[in-house]
Amino acid sequence: MHPTLETVRSAWLDEFRKQKGWAEQAVGQVPEDRLHVAVAPGTNPVSVIVKHLAGSLRSRFTDFLTTDGEKPWRHRDGEFVVGHEPRTRLMAIWEEGWSVALGAVGSLTEADMGRVVTIRGEPHTVAQAVTRAVAHCAYHTGQIMLVSRALVGSEGWRWATIAPGKSEEFREQMERRFGA
Repeated sequence: MHPTLETVRSAWLDEFRKQKGWAEQAVGQVPEDRLHVAVAPGTNPVSVIVKHLAGSLRSRFTDFLTTDGEKPWRHRDGEFVVGHEPRTRLMAIWEEGWSVALGAVGSLTEADMGRVVTIRGEPHTVAQAVTRAVAHCAYHTGQIMLVSRALVGSEGWRWATIAPGKSEEFREQMERRFGA
């Protein structure tokens, strides 16, 4: 039995939204004056990771089916320059990238699934390209969460996932919610 487009598209969108939500919860905990702070030499601050992921999503999913995923207007190296953008500007950049990605994935049709798209000239099936983007988001969401937690500190951190020492409690909640 093959999964339907709706099943696969729904899974991609659910995962994208989960990653987006986790990252937003983490970024939201970082004080404004710490968004541009690297936690160690050679690492990226939250602001840079936000700009990079948003830039990647915007580039990959603008005209997703008809143009290469690495757009000539994208300045990837510039995404890694530490700036001084206020949180409102960073989150506007973030929302723009996510809006493009979620819209493109949400509009995929059964016929689109057989298409081939390119990223930096490399051919990918639509499924490969979207799965690659989901993995890229998960990678950077983890970075955002780790850097944010380091900046906020463990004492005041609000967990988006299962907090340490709460695994059994979480398992019991899931059993009550979904059955054994």
